[in-house]
Amino acid sequence: MYLKNRKEISDKTIFVTGSTGLIGSALIRSLLQWNEQENLNLHILALVRSYEKAQAVFHENYHSDTIKFLLGGVEQLPDIEEDIDYIIHGANPTSSRYFIQNPVETLHTAIYGTDNLLQLAKQKNVKSFVFLSTMETYGTPEKGIRITEENCGQFDTTTIRNCYPLGKQVCENLCCSYYSEYHVPVKIARLTQTFGPGVNYQDGRVFAEFARCAIEGRNIILKTKGETERSYLYTEDAVWAILTILLKGENGQAYTVANEETYCSIYEMASMVAGKYGIQVEIQEQDTASQGYANTLYMNLDTTKLQKLGWNPQVGLAEMYERMIQSMKKKVDIDFAGCLREHYEDEG
Repeated sequence: MYLKNRKEISDKTIFVTGSTGLIGSALIRSLLQWNEQENLNLHILALVRSYEKAQAVFHENYHSDTIKFLLGGVEQLPDIEEDIDYIIHGANPTSSRYFIQNPVETLHTAIYGTDNLLQLAKQKNVKSFVFLSTMETYGTPEKGIRITEENCGQFDTTTIRNCYPLGKQVCENLCCSYYSEYHVPVKIARLTQTFGPGVNYQDGRVFAEFARCAIEGRNIILKTKGETERSYLYTEDAVWAILTILLKGENGQAYTVANEETYCSIYEMASMVAGKYGIQVEIQEQDTASQGYANTLYMNLDTTKLQKLGWNPQVGLAEMYERMIQSMKKKVDIDFAGCLREHYEDEG
């Protein structure tokens, strides 16, 4: 556990956006667990677009007195009467296909939503605010370069897929501007691709497809040569990183969040999964630009700045896959059992 003294968040109210997403839900579950174990008297405000989805994600804790679900979106926040000590802003679309099909909405959610949250932070005089950004802000670095927080990338503004990283860059500057002008205590967490238990079975990202192939016994089909290289991150490691930045990070600063030991190419990752689960890797190259795929990346991230705050990742790539696959299998079994039960009930 990275937060050795969790009393730092006792008797505090934490507002979380993106709360039904993978990282947001993992964060809230951790906070709920700590609250129960150590009597922290925490209060969690979770922004959700659907009570039904919130109940499905947090079914065991949906009626907990510790958490209050607020219906709305970051584009137009609901009225919040409570005092707020901390804000963690993670609401954002994550699908490349969505970016291509809805670039205007992607930008509006990012920029207007972040501005609304920063206004709220200013109004509530929060103690700390963390904006969840992305490694994509680093652009397309050349192979062999170690990427630090100063290496922000340049983007072709006429390429529609770039609505996502450009939006994140604008939001990062907006955060720093609120700190400079209004002294809002903002920090930025630039997360690499993060996964683990809780990933939706139908998630469209490549790591989820590899897991589905392993579960279903299908060969992994790569639509490129799989040359992109990056680091990955386990969900719980991401949670500890975000809270470390929230409580120990420097205002107006960005921190790269990744497990450096997971650095590999997509082809190497596919081969690792295939070898472990008895399937093969096939390459069937296609024109992937129209499908929203990012360009080939060499994202060798340096996390020294974050490690100086006392954070280190604990879960490696193979174990990340093992835990995610077990969780996805369990979810499939539950869904199948539910469908089967409904079928027999319908049959009378």
